[in-house]
Amino acid sequence: MKTNKFFLILTAICVLGLSSCREQFAELNQSPSDVTNPDPSYMLTRCELLFEFNDYTYWFYNQALYNRWSQMGASGSYTEESFAVGTAVNWQSNYITMLNYRNDIDNYIEAYDHPEMKAYSAMCGTLAAFQAIYCSDIMGDIQYTEACKYKFGGTLTPAYDTVESLYNTLIDDLDAYIATFQDQSQVVVSRQDLIYKGDLAKWARLANTIKLKVAVRLYNNNPDKAKQIAQAVVGNSAGYIDSREDALIFHKADSDTGGDLAYQTGNSLSGYMGSSSGNVIKYMIASRDPRLRFFYTKNSYNSKIVQCFIDNEKYEDLPGYVKELAVLDEDGNFKEWGGPGEPWVRYFGYPIVFRTSEEYKALVGEYFDYADRYTVKVGESTKSYGLYSNFQEEMIRGRVDFSVPTVPGGPVIQDTEDVPWWGLYIGAGETNLYLAELAQLGASLPKSAEDYYNRGVELSVQEWDFVAGKNKIPYYGQEWVAGHAYAADEASIELKDGEIATMLATDAVKFTGSNSEKLEKIYLQQLMNFSLMPNDQFVTARRSGYPKIGSKLLPFVKFKEIELAGIPRRFEFANPLITDVMHDIRLANLQSQGFTPGTSQSGMGFTNSTVLNTERLWQDKNAPQWGSAQ
Repeated sequence: MKTNKFFLILTAICVLGLSSCREQFAELNQSPSDVTNPDPSYMLTRCELLFEFNDYTYWFYNQALYNRWSQMGASGSYTEESFAVGTAVNWQSNYITMLNYRNDIDNYIEAYDHPEMKAYSAMCGTLAAFQAIYCSDIMGDIQYTEACKYKFGGTLTPAYDTVESLYNTLIDDLDAYIATFQDQSQVVVSRQDLIYKGDLAKWARLANTIKLKVAVRLYNNNPDKAKQIAQAVVGNSAGYIDSREDALIFHKADSDTGGDLAYQTGNSLSGYMGSSSGNVIKYMIASRDPRLRFFYTKNSYNSKIVQCFIDNEKYEDLPGYVKELAVLDEDGNFKEWGGPGEPWVRYFGYPIVFRTSEEYKALVGEYFDYADRYTVKVGESTKSYGLYSNFQEEMIRGRVDFSVPTVPGGPVIQDTEDVPWWGLYIGAGETNLYLAELAQLGASLPKSAEDYYNRGVELSVQEWDFVAGKNKIPYYGQEWVAGHAYAADEASIELKDGEIATMLATDAVKFTGSNSEKLEKIYLQQLMNFSLMPNDQFVTARRSGYPKIGSKLLPFVKFKEIELAGIPRRFEFANPLITDVMHDIRLANLQSQGFTPGTSQSGMGFTNSTVLNTERLWQDKNAPQWGSAQ
């Protein structure tokens, strides 16, 4: 007993001593590694580093399905099974990360009485709102209002926000963030902000602009409110993103910081999943759209490869469209390109068809006969050449090696530079095209739909040209061509003077026609702008009904073998695990949304794709069927 009593007294003395020491050392500088309460500016940086929804699953899995359902890309042969959906994709972790940082910063500000730091919270909150929109695009109802608050006295089982209530919350939150950004008392460390370098006016414009993403998604269910949001956005003193300098375009680091944050190497397009739609390529060529060159790759058929086929008596084996465009001299040798010339003649996409596998191969055999038809042997060297265009992978990740097509036995010409990745998340092109849509639909805005439309097209082309240059994609710039091109007549792909005016004057783009024809042009330009933003592209196609069946610009192909109602409009949701603490809440939410859960815990095995068309998310309930815009 005496020993225990003495020990308790000694312990008390030590505790008091430690407390005294803490008080003494509280005023001293500490090593950053010893700091237990991180500075909000550091939390912001980490939040921005983790701000991303273009992960591996998004490109390897989701993109292929988005393309297949909306027909904005081709994903190999379509079979009945290809319209059934596998695992449900959980997007919640993306915005949850942003919410965690926002809430942590809010707690720090309250605990240490630093109201001048609220801008850091508003920045993270703005990014959280941005990503919550994307999550609800796919998941419908999500946990948002009560999420990420357990360590501050909240619940471990947060309730779901309905899509409708989420949209209201996001608008209110974004308005609050704008007010914070406009508060002159706010102090930020500019070097810790990777996006806008502490420019709070730009953050305010971003927050205000994000509300337009809500407005267009809300329109089919509440058109009046959607128009009101647009009117409030253009009337807000914060302004909105209306220039490339204000766009959310940035790269996270100049070198690898771990986890591939600088290069985005986890984002990989694989095989046919990165294939272009022939209909989309044709539309962009007819539009003389420079973005074609930034979004897609040139095929293998430069003029030297064409001549190689001629020299080896394989001219007839050339793809049909190459023979149509290649002009030969009187001796049967390659002379020059016809049609629109280089670089336009180098882009070609897959057809959109629906057949069984064998019928598909017979129908489009020209596309797949690499065993002999598109193979050339010179001496002991043999090479095969691809005739179609893929999505430009270097616009998605920074570690991609590129080999210039050369003849068998020819030189090896490569571009192996690892380039820190630059991403466009939301730009002035997107913003103005949204305003054009809502103006055409009747919103009372300062400018005409045509003014917003023309500016949206122009800015979209300029923004994607800027990003292509920053990502140093193949054939961008005369310097690249001079150092890498194989054929003397190969053209560089950067934006040229006068090209935007030429594009706007084409029949496919010029803002003429009936109300429905003008709306189609607006939606098609939104779809083009989103070519490397598959989620936004999919949502635009789903909510608008474009591409449209029978369109003279970009038609949606109506299959004989599968009904429009058999093409999914959402992913499958698996049954929640019985061991999940959220089991009852998740199951109740699926039921309240009217969804039939998948046939297994993993989500695999769903075989009735009609369910995924008819059981729609709230924001999709009043949207037109695929290809059925009015």
